Amino acid sequence: MKIRFGVFTLDSDVRQVLRPSGALHLTPKAYELLAVLVADRPKVLSKTELQERLWPDTFVAEANLSNLIAEIRDALGDSARTPSFIRTAHGYGYAFCGHATVAHDDSPEERAPVCWLEWGEHRFPLAAGDHVIGRDPDVGVRLDASTVSRRHARLIVTPDSAVLEDFGSKNGTFHKSLRVRTPVAIDDGDVIHIGSVLVTFHRRSPLTSTETQGITH
Repeated sequence: MKIRFGVFTLDSDVRQVLRPSGALHLTPKAYELLAVLVADRPKVLSKTELQERLWPDTFVAEANLSNLIAEIRDALGDSARTPSFIRTAHGYGYAFCGHATVAHDDSPEERAPVCWLEWGEHRFPLAAGDHVIGRDPDVGVRLDASTVSRRHARLIVTPDSAVLEDFGSKNGTFHKSLRVRTPVAIDDGDVIHIGSVLVTFHRRSPLTSTETQGITH
């Protein structure tokens, strides 16, 4: 079975979490934990139950579980303070809080970009899903600038909307000159500053724009 959330696909047949650029690196136990949380979504599973399911008949320190949660969050680019996928129920356990669907196929329509970010001469087409913005080589939107954090912000895209959130970055994310402190809806033509880097958001697919149609190879 394949379950899709954001830009990721959890494939139980191959026991991997996939993204457009390839498979995530997760240890076997971290994969098992993520698979359990996704399968039981949105139920909160207690730490005791998770430990019993991951390490049956074996005593392990609670730190092992929290370390796996940190590994999963790091791989997904998730934030403990403003989670998109893994939520902490303080003093109790964890839950998968993202929107997830069973993937029946990989039709071209599902992969088609519905919007894009423009940075100077660079364009970043974005399909529906979650897109991390930052300096890391493996993020969806890579802005190689000193004022941009490794994992700076995230765009959550649907066919009809887009939401921008900051990851607590050092130099901030700004939408229409206002610092983004909570998730904010953005629209076609909105100007965004990622640190000092100015990007423009567009909702129409670049594949249907006049400029793109005029490009020949």
